[in-house]
Amino acid sequence: MKIGILDSGVGGLSVLREIRKLLPNIPIHYVGDSSWCPYGNKSAEVINRRVFQITDHLIECGATLIVIACNSATIHSVGPLRDAYLLPIVGMEPGIKPAAQKTESGVVGVLATEASILGEKFHQLVNDHAKDVKVITRPCPYFVELVEAGTLNGAEAESAVKEAIDPLLDSGADVLVLGCTHYPFLGEAIQSRLPSGVSIIDTGIAVAKRVQSLVPRNSNSVVEATIDIETTGSLDQLNRILPSLLPDLAVNTASCSL
Repeated sequence: MKIGILDSGVGGLSVLREIRKLLPNIPIHYVGDSSWCPYGNKSAEVINRRVFQITDHLIECGATLIVIACNSATIHSVGPLRDAYLLPIVGMEPGIKPAAQKTESGVVGVLATEASILGEKFHQLVNDHAKDVKVITRPCPYFVELVEAGTLNGAEAESAVKEAIDPLLDSGADVLVLGCTHYPFLGEAIQSRLPSGVSIIDTGIAVAKRVQSLVPRNSNSVVEATIDIETTGSLDQLNRILPSLLPDLAVNTASCSL
């Protein structure tokens, strides 16, 4: 058993850390497509092409289960990917359903990328699970840039969070959905901006539980498995920011030439 994870950059590492907590003895191979990041402003054709290329690479390297740890990529590519491959494909989607169930004010704020907000799948989620709830979306492309740069706190991060979140709070949102896997890495800056009674929905834990359910019980070994992380961007940059993103995990890093 080997889990392959792909994302537009380092954001999917927030999903990797949740999977690792549940499955410490399953090898993980992660590819961050930082040279093409962000996916949120790319066309469906570009996103699909990159997702298929990275998936082929992960399978060639032994992956037996694929996690699309990117909301934008899931929206455009999870269907075609499942049609093309026999192995399990796990995707991401914004937590609209749990947010709609949790809100007391009747207003839910969604922080996401442009691709996620404009995607048909997102509108279907709202239609299916939040008909009686006011859903306010807020594109936050700068969040991705901050995380890719390793800027997780400080004045720059706080300013970006304030600009994104305050309009949602002013509109009465008492639940905020993190609709991009990069955003949990700004969790400290986001949490510090929230008044009492406002909560955050992050679907990384739910995805990790789904992956765990697909792993045969006899796949776990007694030895802690390796984590291999590749980037299509700068390896030096990846190595620089990894200690702040995954401070408690030992990983192997490499460049990916896709």
